[in-house]
Amino acid sequence: MKELLQYLATQLVEEPEAVEVKEIDEDRSTVILELRVAPKDMGKVIGKNGKIAQALRTLVKAAGMRDGKRVTVEIL
Repeated sequence: MKELLQYLATQLVEEPEAVEVKEIDEDRSTVILELRVAPKDMGKVIGKNGKIAQALRTLVKAAGMRDGKRVTVEIL
């Protein structure tokens, strides 16, 4: 899931080297992924009305469900 989010985010931004994903395991079934990008790329990751951010969350959540985990994506 972390690798998926990393890949998707690097494809969206102008500075792929600034993309950082941190995985935090809350418990056995819950994972939080913190996505950090360069400030100038924040708009590209969020998208108009949050559409891109919602799509990223949906894709990562679906991948997590396959592994039996609840995944939350936080964009920082």
